[in-house]
Amino acid sequence: MLTTSGPVSGQRTAVRFSTRKIAITGVMAALSFIAYEFFRIPNVFGTGASFHLGNTFTALTALLLDGVSGGLAGAIGLSMADIIAGDPGYALSTFILKFIIGIVCGFFAHRVYRIKEHNPGTSRRVRLIAVIVSAASGLLVNVITDPVIGYFRDRFIFGMPAEFVKYAVKIAGGVTLVNSLLSTACAVSLYLLLHPALQKSGLLPD
Repeated sequence: MLTTSGPVSGQRTAVRFSTRKIAITGVMAALSFIAYEFFRIPNVFGTGASFHLGNTFTALTALLLDGVSGGLAGAIGLSMADIIAGDPGYALSTFILKFIIGIVCGFFAHRVYRIKEHNPGTSRRVRLIAVIVSAASGLLVNVITDPVIGYFRDRFIFGMPAEFVKYAVKIAGGVTLVNSLLSTACAVSLYLLLHPALQKSGLLPD
């Protein structure tokens, strides 16, 4: 069980990790790894940035479960992908960035829009908007956090030349925006397809 502070009231809320939730998070981490490792365009313009859909499963897990689970799914899966791909220096920043995506997506999904409380009478339009905004929130926050953290990593940890780092950050920002838009579309589509089936089969934790 992980205890976190509520974002508004300051109350402490508990995120409980049941066997079912751990299993789903593990599957999503594996899917994040696969989406990055085998379906990506690496090293765009020699900057180290990659087009990929790995973030899809970070947002999807946050929508299905909660922000912490989503953050862990993406952080574990994509950090491992960095290591396996031969880029271990990126693993720590990747872990932080993906965890942020999950937390933000989960906050909007379950604290702001409370999508788990939607019932059959909820308007399809209202539900769709809630899911889209929730998924997009964390992924678009990543458009800012990825270049910022990447700049400090490349400049002050890797010691890359300032001019190259500035160039790389600009490219990374554009690549991250494309990744975020595509991952939002994929995460929303998968959620709308999978959630009813998983809920009906009883596979989702309470």
